[in-house]
Amino acid sequence: MIAIFYRQKDKLLVAQSETELSRIKRADVLWIDLLSPTSDEKHTVDDFLGEEIQSRAQAEEIESSSRFSETENAIFANTNFLMPGPDGYSMEAVSFIFVGGCLTTLRDVPLRSFTELQRKVFVMPQLFPTGYSIFASIMDQRVDLDADMIELMSKEIAQYGKRINQREDINEDFLIDINQLQENTMTVRENIVDKQRLIGNLMKSDKYPQELQSRFNIILQDITSLINHTNFSFERLEYLQETVVGLINLDQNNIMKIFTLVSVLLMPPTLVTSFYGMNVPLPFMESSWAWVGLIVFMLVTVGVVIYLFRKKKMF
Repeated sequence: MIAIFYRQKDKLLVAQSETELSRIKRADVLWIDLLSPTSDEKHTVDDFLGEEIQSRAQAEEIESSSRFSETENAIFANTNFLMPGPDGYSMEAVSFIFVGGCLTTLRDVPLRSFTELQRKVFVMPQLFPTGYSIFASIMDQRVDLDADMIELMSKEIAQYGKRINQREDINEDFLIDINQLQENTMTVRENIVDKQRLIGNLMKSDKYPQELQSRFNIILQDITSLINHTNFSFERLEYLQETVVGLINLDQNNIMKIFTLVSVLLMPPTLVTSFYGMNVPLPFMESSWAWVGLIVFMLVTVGVVIYLFRKKKMF
């Protein structure tokens, strides 16, 4: 699918067919948005721009040379957008190609930031004189969405903290849930740092319009604050994880303490029964009330052990 935003006689229009490019001047095109394009759409845009659009595999490369590169007439930039799902976050590669004042975007999935921006372009076209301003708006909205995800994770971390304070379901599954939240936090931070690197590289380019510097500086400040927030969230998760491990260890120690106490309490009675279980003549064996005396003696020994334990504050 293709969407071409272009100006004609001071009006902002949109075309949804690659054949329309043959009658549009490149200087009039503001934004070409490619969503899972066909081979015909991609080749037509290549010919229109005079540059070959990167493939999906190239867009997903992690090397810095593949994430941002320049030619004589174009800038190629790649980043990932986070998509929340039931099993965690997924990364969706998005490519940005700047040729003059025209921005071309390539993606495989619908993205909320793109959909909202397309509506805004029609409502206030005067705010988007070039493709660079389109890119700045995409980054601005994306950073806001990332901030919302971080805020949701912060609320989830707070809920885990309350559950720990209330000693609610503190077990191995709880520890695994915290570990998964740590993985999500690291994924979000990695994605935000990638955008910071992308904008920083773009601002170093000679093709970058200086009139947008203040706007990109604000976006970079927002990204820095989000990075600090994710660092704090990760440290808080580490603290919660250590707390859970400590509580689990305390529970295990209490269980071992109970077993130890029971073993010590039974040692004197076990010694008496073992002693009188020997097949040799022993005192009081011929008395019919000997078993009563032995039981009383064993109870006394248990009481003495309990007294000594309490005196030593061992339970």
